[in-house]
Amino acid sequence: MQQTGSIADLIQLGPWERVPAVQQPDWRDHPAYDEACRALAEAPPLVTAAEVRRLREALPGALVLQLGDCAESFYECTPRHTSEKLKTIDWLGDRFSELTGRSVVRVGRMAGQFAKPRSAATEWYDAVRIPSFRGHMINSDIATSETRKANPRRMVWAYEASDQVQRVMRTYRQGDRPTAMPEGPWSSHEALVIDYESRLIRRDPDTDELYLGSTHLPWVGERTRQPDEAHIAMLSSVVNPVGCKVGPKAKPDDILRVCEVLDPRREPGRLVLIARMGRDRILEALPPIVSRVAAAGHQAVWLSDPMHGNTVKLPTGLKTRYLADVITEAVRFRDILDAAGQEAAGLHIEVAADDEVTECIGGPVVDEEELQRHYTSLCDPRLNRHQAAELIEAWARGTTSGHA
Repeated sequence: MQQTGSIADLIQLGPWERVPAVQQPDWRDHPAYDEACRALAEAPPLVTAAEVRRLREALPGALVLQLGDCAESFYECTPRHTSEKLKTIDWLGDRFSELTGRSVVRVGRMAGQFAKPRSAATEWYDAVRIPSFRGHMINSDIATSETRKANPRRMVWAYEASDQVQRVMRTYRQGDRPTAMPEGPWSSHEALVIDYESRLIRRDPDTDELYLGSTHLPWVGERTRQPDEAHIAMLSSVVNPVGCKVGPKAKPDDILRVCEVLDPRREPGRLVLIARMGRDRILEALPPIVSRVAAAGHQAVWLSDPMHGNTVKLPTGLKTRYLADVITEAVRFRDILDAAGQEAAGLHIEVAADDEVTECIGGPVVDEEELQRHYTSLCDPRLNRHQAAELIEAWARGTTSGHA
């Protein structure tokens, strides 16, 4: 499957190499940088072109449930951990299907969700300013100045960890069937680190098209969706289904420009738009964007991320989310899409496989004091399975049931 020479040429000539890239680690002078990039360029793709095509074919008109960790841990990429995450995805996907009477495409935030954009480059720890944690692909979660230095060797470790997860996912997806189920579960992550992602672009041996071999469904975040910069340029060059987060400050013209670059042919299953606005701001910000995107002919798969716009920081320093706010935003999202004559395709949520996680308030986590009991996220707070099920049930009922 390898075309090493052409891959090397592609890396040098890709349009993403000629435009700015924000939120990138400062490591190009590191002695391990060239070796790490070469190893990635010569490695087998983590996903196949045929898998990417199956997901694209499954997305149009489907219900979608995209979920997983905020930031994956290298230490939780074992077969046991991966199996538990896949069971959680299927349990929630089955519940979604039962409540709606429809099949559900399941997509995990896994097998590559190792890099995080941050609003500040540094943070205070024990009265010392150190680099912020950027995900295990970039630096360590251990809070010292030395361990927080960006290390390009971590890209290779991320590849190896992702490969372990993808192998388990592929076996799980296949099961006892002759062909993999289109419902998945498939993989997704934020395509943040250009050095990593660009070196895993491969050519489909059947169609000669380029695809991103790091994951089935890459997405760009609110901070990296500028249409004239590297992340959008890179994803515009591949045929994967691609996602884009849409925040409360987004303007219709901004999102239309992104759509035009990523989806110029208005192809079903190509473009996934993920609204993450906050329970109140969504009411004003989202309707004009939905209307303009639909009027321009883009057949977007619209997902609600009702978590990122509802994060609060408590006096203790912990970040949390209130399940009531999450439910309210998700149901309002669905109502806005319905009013515009567009389909609300599903949810993009951060969920832990561990039932005992206490990072968000609501359901079995009754108050702020409960958060300390089992707060294990490397970055942002996740729902536990029971909270996620309550969200799914509220979506299916079409009501906040007093949560608003």
